[in-house]
Order: sequence, then C-alpha cells, then structure tokens
Amino acid sequence: MKYLRWGPTGKEKPGALDDVGNIRDLSSLVEDINPEVIASNRLQGLNENDLQNLPIVDRHERIGACVGRVPNFYCIGLNYRKPDAPVDMTGSEKVVITSKATTALSGAHDDILLPANSQKTDWEVELGLVIGKEAWQISEAEALDHVFGYCIVNDVCERDYMFEHGGQWIKGKSVPGYGPAGPYLVSKDEISDPQHLGLWLKLNGHIMQNANTSQMITGVARLVAHMSRYMKLVPGDLIATGTPPGLGMHQQPPVFLQEGDRLELGIAGLGSQRATVRRSPS
Repeated sequence: MKYLRWGPTGKEKPGALDDVGNIRDLSSLVEDINPEVIASNRLQGLNENDLQNLPIVDRHERIGACVGRVPNFYCIGLNYRKPDAPVDMTGSEKVVITSKATTALSGAHDDILLPANSQKTDWEVELGLVIGKEAWQISEAEALDHVFGYCIVNDVCERDYMFEHGGQWIKGKSVPGYGPAGPYLVSKDEISDPQHLGLWLKLNGHIMQNANTSQMITGVARLVAHMSRYMKLVPGDLIATGTPPGLGMHQQPPVFLQEGDRLELGIAGLGSQRATVRRSPS
C-alpha cells in the first residue's frame, strides 16, 4: 500500500493511493500517518477493497511529508560505492550516523526555500525507511521485521553550514524545508528487495545522480541492526540511508542550488518528487 498525507502544512490528513492512482481519504479510519498509527498495525489491515468505499481526494491538494510527528530523523553518511569500486567482502563497516532536525521535514513537491545567507545548498536523493516497531540490539536477520516501509528523501544540505560553522553536519541539514519526504510511504510488502532499487536526481532536466541501492556499502538490514546496537529505534523514526555520487559539491566546478532551479528525483517503486528552489526573504 502507498500511504500519504495531504492538505495544508500542519493540517495534513491521512490518505492512500488506490489501484488506479486516486488518492483516497483515510481520515475516517485513522487520525494520521504517525508513530502511534504505524505501531498499532491499523494500517496493515487495509486492502484495495476497503479503499473503494472511501472519498477521493482532489488531485490539486498539497502532498505533505509522508509521516507525521517523526520522533527522530537520522541520516547515514558516506554509504555508497562508486560504480567501479570493488565490493568489500571483509564485513568491515564504519557507519557514519548523523541527523536532521525534524522541523526540516516538508512535502515532496514543496518549494525549497534557501535562507537569505545560503551559499552552498546541495541535493541528495536517498532511500528513506520508516521504523515500524521498536528495535534495540537486534540481529541483521530480524532487522527488516522492524521496518514499516520506504520513501524518497531529498537530504538537502547547506554545505557552508556543514563544513564552515563548527564541523557539525546537523547544522547544514536542518534548515526548515530541507527534508522533503515522500510523496508516499510504501509498505515493505510492495518492495521485494530494498537493495535493488534505481534512484536518480535531475537538476533543471540534467541527470546529476543515477545509481542503484545495490551500491550501498551498508545495506538496509545491516544498517538497522547496526544502529540498534547503540540506540533504540522507535516507530515513526525516519532513516535516510545515504546518497550516491553526483553531488553538487563534487562537480568541477562545484554547482549549488540557485533561485529558480528545478529539482526532480525518484526511486523505483516509490514515486518521484519535484521542487522549485526559491530564496527566502529572511
């Protein structure tokens, strides 16, 4: 099932996509797509027949972040091999874990607002996963049982804040609106293998990132298990699993987002995002 949240910012309602692409209003069944609803298993009982009896949502409605009231928004760094790099068969891992403020979350198609002093805002298409039940010191074999579903995350980053303001990555990742998530939260039963998904990003129609999740250094199951050694993951936690090559800061010369730029990005089976870059007045 593809779940989503629709409506004005701060007043989103729950919805789901039916088999012909209509958005169906779930607000008569659940209050939102949030940690409590995810943990309660109320969403798992829904099927296509149930959706046919629910109201159709106007397609002009805004699509919000696919999960509400996210407890933690984690980000994984340096997690993709270059296409020609050998696979590390030693089992060694150095997982870089950072985070974004949850106030960075935004809708998949919302404008990206550059702060007035932004100088080096960059893009990062990433596979996001949402935790479905508590995970504390679990094994890799059971890790996917703790995942509810997957989504697209654009881990937008202000590189100036990240690298030139004290060395804390979270500073550059937490600008309001720098965490578009969705449009859909796709239940894990629709994704047979999260390690074989194509992902891409275009800037003004030009492909900047084009890769596959098979290039991850630490895959989804191992990643969830690894994180659970050090922290308890809880329902609704959103984890952005890292981005492939093609970032603006690595272009020659570097390329950063400017007012009027258009971003499009997608992941196989999870839909796509589109956004226009604007300059915030303050």
